[in-house]
Amino acid sequence: MKNEIVLNNGLKMPMLGFGVFQIPDFDDCKQAVLTALKQGYRLIDTAAAYGNERAVGAAIRESGIMRSEIFVTTKLWIQDAGYEQTRLVIQDSLDRLGLEYIDLYLVHQPLGDIYGSWRAMEAAYHDGKLKSLGVANFENDRLQDLMMHNEVKPVVDQIELHPFYQQPQRVQWLLDNDIVPEAWGPFAEGKKGVFSNPVINEIATAHGKTNGQVILKWFNQRNIVVIPKSVHKARIIENAQISDFKLTQDEMQRMADLDEGNSLFGSIHDPEAVKQLGNFKFKY
Repeated sequence: MKNEIVLNNGLKMPMLGFGVFQIPDFDDCKQAVLTALKQGYRLIDTAAAYGNERAVGAAIRESGIMRSEIFVTTKLWIQDAGYEQTRLVIQDSLDRLGLEYIDLYLVHQPLGDIYGSWRAMEAAYHDGKLKSLGVANFENDRLQDLMMHNEVKPVVDQIELHPFYQQPQRVQWLLDNDIVPEAWGPFAEGKKGVFSNPVINEIATAHGKTNGQVILKWFNQRNIVVIPKSVHKARIIENAQISDFKLTQDEMQRMADLDEGNSLFGSIHDPEAVKQLGNFKFKY
């Protein structure tokens, strides 16, 4: 198993991480992150909009693990886009996390004044508050434009990727341009019977593994960072156990053949989706 990937700014990022989307309760989130850290996860992915940065920070401190060994990602929400507001909320995230720096800071959606935000992020990057900059949910054309008109190149694009929506051309463009693809929703959030899919199950049985472990291995072998989420200790432990097997070329192709080419969570190109996202506000 490939444990780390080198980003285009030289920083090393773990390939397998732990996501905390939809875990807003402080105690639940803190315990889940503590469990993940104890099981060897060293990438923790949160966001301002998730409402759990404080819990993530508390777990990191309680874990006793050296800060330098943990890679922390958080994200800028649309309501805070623009130079001045982004400059303020970067510090807010640092304060909620209780950290002196953030390893990876992402623009959460390609909406609002992302160029003003990026320049504030660049300033924080040069100040050492942010160790690397990236985006989430950006199409390749938006990424190309961002790179052409700014100084610091994004290191990551975090996008919807799972067996039923693989976006191979988009992923290849990212890899070709030295931008790491990172999968959110790697298990399709349980949709379409992913944990009982017969193709994945047959591959899993051949290796004495579960469907979830096969999916995570499939990402790992393609140099895609992945951040599965769970609040269940057994599943957190299970997801970390993917280093002792390898998928064959035939099995990789069978996984590729599952692609249906459609998002399961809506399109950012839908004006109604843009309106819904843009109107979502959260309280710190």
